[in-house]
Amino acid sequence: MQTAASIIIWGAGTMRTLRPIWVAEELGLRYEHRPIGPRTGETQTAAYTRLNPKQKVPLLQDGDLALTESVAMCRYLIERYGREGTLHWPADTIRRARLDEWICYLYGELDETSLYVMRRHRDLPDIYGAAPAAVSSSQAYAARHLGIIASQLGARDHLLDGGFSLADLVLVTCLDWAVHYEFELPSALVSYRAQHTERPAYRAAFAINYGRRSPPES
Repeated sequence: MQTAASIIIWGAGTMRTLRPIWVAEELGLRYEHRPIGPRTGETQTAAYTRLNPKQKVPLLQDGDLALTESVAMCRYLIERYGREGTLHWPADTIRRARLDEWICYLYGELDETSLYVMRRHRDLPDIYGAAPAAVSSSQAYAARHLGIIASQLGARDHLLDGGFSLADLVLVTCLDWAVHYEFELPSALVSYRAQHTERPAYRAAFAINYGRRSPPES
């Protein structure tokens, strides 16, 4: 493994905490994992709050640097520690903009706008309030965008021509989330997800993040 002994990744048990762990595994990094969970009280301690005033997971530390958003953590690890043969990271501005376009779209439309709304108002009603209409509309919204993604992906193995990238990693975590919520994925996304959840780094990260459990079946 590549040496990056100062890296600490905090958090376990969610799709968002899976992302930086998966990137670290793809890059072959040495890191310390501290598997605190959300809403367990562990993020509310004074010591953790000093590190992350948002009191959320995940959190990435690398020396004096602390990052508190999963996509920012992943981008940082790839840009600082990535090397040829690991995650695809375009060298030119236009292709990198295409990568960013996919990541922003997936995070904005699937993660934040639909799947996380379902989590808040279906899984955590005691905190955020039950809102069946919001859950239903979010489910329909996510399903529409999953169809759009499937039509753009087609029979390709990756979202970008250069190979497996952060965009694919974000998409797979969102697809895992959708499968957990019993979405019926388009066939193109079923085969796409099946391929990428067989990656050794994914399997290792999944076990670290969730314990020794297999990924949900489509």
